[in-house]
Amino acid sequence: MRQKRWITTKELAIFSMLGTIMFLSDLLMEALPNIHGVAMFIALFTLFYRVKALIPIYVYVLLNGLFAGFAMWWIPYLYIWVILWALIMLIPKNSSNRTKFILCTVFCALHGLLFGTLYAPLQALMFGLSFNGMLTWISVGIPFDIIHMCGNFAMSFLIIPLYKMMKKIA
Repeated sequence: MRQKRWITTKELAIFSMLGTIMFLSDLLMEALPNIHGVAMFIALFTLFYRVKALIPIYVYVLLNGLFAGFAMWWIPYLYIWVILWALIMLIPKNSSNRTKFILCTVFCALHGLLFGTLYAPLQALMFGLSFNGMLTWISVGIPFDIIHMCGNFAMSFLIIPLYKMMKKIA
């Protein structure tokens, strides 16, 4: 009897392409401050692939590291995207598309708003900031986090149409 593999070769190829799409979308929108499709893609892939969505997420993280020479700013990427993945995983598989859309929109926007705060503890450790220094770093970044929240909110409107398309072609 053949044992079922956790991941097939076909899935590995698909996940590599999806992670690359996330990375390229991030690069293409780099001129806009904190506006990109990464959160939208994480929500979309998590809704569709559930636990296996971690693979394209970490392909994206690895590509970022390779592109940036694994600079110190990259280290929080090892955990920061998984927080959004975990929030999306809380959405039951059998939820209506409306419920999925609302929750994904809220989670993506919230993740954008809290991005600097989620980033800050490790940044403080890496750069020797005191607790007050970390709070100052967070407060200075709030305008960028608000932009990030608005960008994630706007991009999340693509989740359900893309989800429906993925279901048709899968």
